[in-house]
Amino acid sequence: MTAIEGSIKHITVVGTGVIGNGWITRFLANGYHVTAADPDPAAEARTREAVQQAWPKMEEMGLAEGASQANLFFEQDLPKALAQADFVQENVPEREELKRSVIATIDQYAPAEAVIASSTSGILPSSLQSDCEHHPERVIVAHPFNPVYLVPLVELVGGDKTETSYVEKAKDFYDHLHMKPLIVRQEIEGHIADRLMEAIWRESLHIVNDGVATTEEVDASIIYGPGLRWALMGPFMTLHMGGGKQGMRHLLEQFGPALKLPWTKLEAPELTDELSEKVVTGAEEQTGDVEMGKLEERRDQFLIELQQLLEKYWPGANLSGRL
Repeated sequence: MTAIEGSIKHITVVGTGVIGNGWITRFLANGYHVTAADPDPAAEARTREAVQQAWPKMEEMGLAEGASQANLFFEQDLPKALAQADFVQENVPEREELKRSVIATIDQYAPAEAVIASSTSGILPSSLQSDCEHHPERVIVAHPFNPVYLVPLVELVGGDKTETSYVEKAKDFYDHLHMKPLIVRQEIEGHIADRLMEAIWRESLHIVNDGVATTEEVDASIIYGPGLRWALMGPFMTLHMGGGKQGMRHLLEQFGPALKLPWTKLEAPELTDELSEKVVTGAEEQTGDVEMGKLEERRDQFLIELQQLLEKYWPGANLSGRL
């Protein structure tokens, strides 16, 4: 890996929870200098521990020249943290009023050309930039997926006031981070991937609530079935191949009418105490006595090897070209 040469050298990360720390790890591994801003006095220790824990995985993936955990700096005062920022990644809690207020402050103090990217999973960028009085045109959504330091997808969404040049600048930047930036064509709550995951999540809750299957059985139905195929091809290509030599055309002719059958319930069930207990108990039984740190280690190693397999067997699986 080599760090991007050009206008982006110093990154400010605002908010250091799970997502913020994931971003920090990826930025550092790609050779950038990162200033983290968080008012919590305990934040620095948690972040450095999180980065240190993930660092062996970054070494396995390949570090950029000059990549070092020593390139991480902390600043509790937000204006000071923004003074030299070429790019700002915001990750404060998912509360719209809070995010709007923080982004307006970032807009006030960050250098005029710095991109302001929010990690929000569902809030519209037009709302996020609505309180910015200086340069709302540089505010975008850049929604990642956990663990950010390994999962390559990042959804980029511009708002009503966003200029295309800033979306393109962000795309180039994330490309250099070895990510897969997906430009969402128009604003929509939940963007793309979360809406798809939410649909499966709702149906999963119904299945558990109705006593059709346990949480472990629902997970197994994805892990050993569609999940294996989706990792390689996604839902459309999977179904296209399911149509045989004629592909999607034959599949729609044969199975299209089934779309009108009431297989799915769409709306989520009421999250009663009983349903919550079923879900929590099921998940805890699945993990047993295995600590979360061990599970994260297993997940991370799997993601590394899975991406290596993806590059081997489906090198054309990108967002800019054909197979």
